[in-house]
Amino acid sequence: MRRIGLRTPWRTDLYHRGLTLHWAQFLAGGSALYLLVNVLFGGLYLLQPGAVAGARPGSFEDAFFFSVQTIATIGYGQMFPATLYANFLVTVETMAGLIFVALTTGIVFARISRPTARVLFANTIVVAPFGGVPTLQVRIANERRSQILEAAVHLILLRYERSAEGVRLRRFHELKLARSQTPVFALSFTILHAIDESSPLWGATKASLTEEDAEILLTVTGLEETTSQTVHARTSYMPDEIQWDRRFTDIFTTDDAGNRAIDYTRFHSTDPV
Repeated sequence: MRRIGLRTPWRTDLYHRGLTLHWAQFLAGGSALYLLVNVLFGGLYLLQPGAVAGARPGSFEDAFFFSVQTIATIGYGQMFPATLYANFLVTVETMAGLIFVALTTGIVFARISRPTARVLFANTIVVAPFGGVPTLQVRIANERRSQILEAAVHLILLRYERSAEGVRLRRFHELKLARSQTPVFALSFTILHAIDESSPLWGATKASLTEEDAEILLTVTGLEETTSQTVHARTSYMPDEIQWDRRFTDIFTTDDAGNRAIDYTRFHSTDPV
């Protein structure tokens, strides 16, 4: 979905952008910015011949590596500023280097220490009878050995509807769940919504949901017991990801030693009703 008319995100929210980038993008962007700054200062050192003692005259290579030594406060001693102009540039570059290192360190630490939930979502939703009522079912699992305490789930139906005035609106419908909370989310959890006469999905079909451009949003929130911090995860399903008259394959089994086990290789599998 394109956003038209907003301020350019990368210029107005650099910190948040740095936190949300993938690691490969973050490292590539940080490395490119570091090289660009050193190229810039290396070119400035070349503007005055003899500004850097010990460097070859007109050598951009020496000027670049002198900039690297300056911004990182390495100072090997083979090259050093020889003029007032060079000392002024060294002062400016050292200040820029301190700010760059401080910001980069802060963002890296924030990225590493940010609490996350490793929740495994089934790649499909199933609709099958449960207790004699057609029931929408979603399966989730905790991929970590640590538990998520006081886990709460929400299932939201998003679809376009016509108002009494004929205006096409995007509506949000909270789907009532058989159980929306669990004190301990340790292994797996199947979310159930009965499709009865009070349900927004009553009478819905794959064709009608596709026509309404429907989407089912699932959110999970809880307290991670190791860090004692709130974690959350979310996913969404489109109409073609809903399987009708099918149920999830049982994943509880026993191993060769007779111990109870969960077979996650069957986590996404379904069986016909």
